[in-house]
Amino acid sequence: MVDSEQPGAAFGNLWADAVGPGGGVDRDRCDCFDQFRRQQPRNVRFHAERQDTSAAGWHHLLALIEEAAADGREVFRPLTELSPDERRQIVTLPPTIAKLVAVKHLVLYGSNLVRIPPEIGAMTALEEFSPYTSRRLHWFPYELTRCEKLRRSTVSTRSVYGNYKQRPSFPRLRSGPDAADSPDLGDLDPEVWGATAVRTCSVCDQPISEAGPHQVWISLRVATDVLPLLVNACSPACVEALPSAAEGYVPTSHTGGLSVRQPAPD
Repeated sequence: MVDSEQPGAAFGNLWADAVGPGGGVDRDRCDCFDQFRRQQPRNVRFHAERQDTSAAGWHHLLALIEEAAADGREVFRPLTELSPDERRQIVTLPPTIAKLVAVKHLVLYGSNLVRIPPEIGAMTALEEFSPYTSRRLHWFPYELTRCEKLRRSTVSTRSVYGNYKQRPSFPRLRSGPDAADSPDLGDLDPEVWGATAVRTCSVCDQPISEAGPHQVWISLRVATDVLPLLVNACSPACVEALPSAAEGYVPTSHTGGLSVRQPAPD
């Protein structure tokens, strides 16, 4: 974890091998909340972008994943092989990352990602996760906890919901009976649900019913960092089965919004 970053700070060549070809802007601006100054909490929403699956960058990434799965590599740095334009086109990872069962270190330095798919939980060999300076990546799927060998992470913690420096708000979730009537679980609004599809329970891995998921937030220590995790549960029982939250954070699972009382920023 590196949480002391400031605008313009220099870190030498620590991430030199994680940076792809130059020559263009490869990230979009994020104004969800001020990541470097304390502020009054305000309503926030998930990023609304949908992945353009016709983009050249998406198809290049798909090919890189297939290549990595075939050769059984242990370190995967897909963005280093994309052009700046291609990197900017990637706002999520393909579900096919589930094939990367040999990868021990996933490097997503400086990405334009706004979400990570739950299929990351299938990367059971993962020991190190490095999405550092991915400043639009404000949360992670609860399925990341299935990576039981994960011991090291490098996350820009100032960029995540509920971080201990600024305590930005969490998006308000729609859950269970309060959710939209019979949502199309294969075509959801990502600005509302955080994803375009939700099919299985984050906790028990069983199918989500047509009524939709019971969504909650929980802040847990995952490897080096405390991360805000989005849970898509199939039932209240699976929500009840969640562990206690990390010390110094909202102590229980919650549905976000300005009504959630967080500890004061450090």
